[in-house]
Amino acid sequence: MSHPVSPLSGQEPLEIERKFLIEYPDLSWLRQQPGSRRVEIVQTYLLSDGSSTRRVRSWTEAGRTAYIRTCKRAVSDRTRVEVEDELSEADYLALLKEADPARHPLEKTRWCVPCGSHVLEIDLYPFWSDQAVLEVELQSEEEEFLLPPEIRVIREVTGDPRYLNSSLAHELP
Repeated sequence: MSHPVSPLSGQEPLEIERKFLIEYPDLSWLRQQPGSRRVEIVQTYLLSDGSSTRRVRSWTEAGRTAYIRTCKRAVSDRTRVEVEDELSEADYLALLKEADPARHPLEKTRWCVPCGSHVLEIDLYPFWSDQAVLEVELQSEEEEFLLPPEIRVIREVTGDPRYLNSSLAHELP
């Protein structure tokens, strides 16, 4: 995943995104979109010092599983410094021992759907049957984009801490 680089630091990879709570999408529409991809994700949050969020993911697509470590630090509601690296399965399993006991592993199905010059990332969670979360990564906080009419937005939740994956993992039963 490629991210813009902060002009202030010259080095930090930035993730600039907007997030929306949407009505549960039509799965047949998702499958029919050219270039759409389905990914199964298990995301585990690790203990951290509070200034950043640390997590590991297993990412399974088309029968292949990759393991990814991510550290994120908020810059604004829409922008985070994000550093990711791929792990071996052994390193992933070792890091799971650092799991935050206050957060449950978060399972989701992610649909990656090309839409113009963007990719819509639609996360379906097993605990919701009527809604989902859509994220779109941008090159700047002011960048414009259009969502297809098949996506019905309930409301924008960018910056709403209740819809951060780390919060959802905390709230799981």
